[in-house]
Amino acid sequence: MTNPVLVEVLRGTLVESAHRGSVVVVDADGKTVLALGDVAKPVFPRSAVKAIQALPFVESGAAEAYGFGDRELALACASHSGEPAHAELAAAMLAKAGLGLEALECGAHWPSGQTAMVGLARSGAAPSALHNNCSGKHSAFVCTCRHLGIAHQGYVRPEHRFQQMVRETMEAVTGAAHNETNRGTDGCSIPTFAVPLQNLAQGFARMTTGNGLAPERAKAARRLMSACMAEPFLVAGTARADTDLMHAAQGRIFVKIGAEGVYCAAIPELGLGIALKCDDGAGRAAEVMIAAVLAKLMAADETLAEKLTKAANPILKNWNGIEVASLRPTEAFG
Repeated sequence: MTNPVLVEVLRGTLVESAHRGSVVVVDADGKTVLALGDVAKPVFPRSAVKAIQALPFVESGAAEAYGFGDRELALACASHSGEPAHAELAAAMLAKAGLGLEALECGAHWPSGQTAMVGLARSGAAPSALHNNCSGKHSAFVCTCRHLGIAHQGYVRPEHRFQQMVRETMEAVTGAAHNETNRGTDGCSIPTFAVPLQNLAQGFARMTTGNGLAPERAKAARRLMSACMAEPFLVAGTARADTDLMHAAQGRIFVKIGAEGVYCAAIPELGLGIALKCDDGAGRAAEVMIAAVLAKLMAADETLAEKLTKAANPILKNWNGIEVASLRPTEAFG
């Protein structure tokens, strides 16, 4: 099955590039509300499922034991820009568990936020694991290990008890098998599993409604998603799509990007879960796709839908500030 073109890039009045992809929206009962393209094909969700991966952090009692609130829970689900607030909060989380940055096994890289990167370089300091976009998730992982009395060393490996907990949680929430046949390694070194978009959307419908989840898990899921919607900056960072979309919706929409053009989202008031994949992995196109589908689903709120529609039709400028191109969702969205 060839996926439809969902996003076009225009330079002047001509289409310069086109991005194919697939999108699915599922309700709390598992019914498909919208499907574009092949939504049964397995994809690696990568960081888009961090909120599900963070469930053991809350369910185990670790988050409560260390006194963590919305800020720490949001960072546990984040793919952040490595800005000072992100790195400092990750360090504070580790300190609460009596750990230092050496406990993190995600690797170090320069902040992805340009201002943060330049600031760190000017200070003469080198980037550490705290600046890794996944440091919040990894801090939550090792804090959970510490709380449960599990040795945290090697926590990124598939055979580690904590990764087994994450895998079991992912299977239960999405309803898709997670095993060695569909396992890969994520950029931050933990296992990642290829599952159908349909299952990912179903998982986020469950996360936001609690349908199909045990009471304690449903409570933990709502807690995590509420934290992300309350602290969108900590989920991503300055001028990031996740931050801007959740800020615009003021606690009514959860969105989370994954690498290689994946997005997962949920609309609590509608009980809907969303998952999409841009075939060529382009993040800019995935951002247009998620904004377009959210605008369609939230059409009843004209003010919010207008903001989302604007996000789905971004203007590109060159270094002189001149408008040179634009992106737009295609008619496939209806």
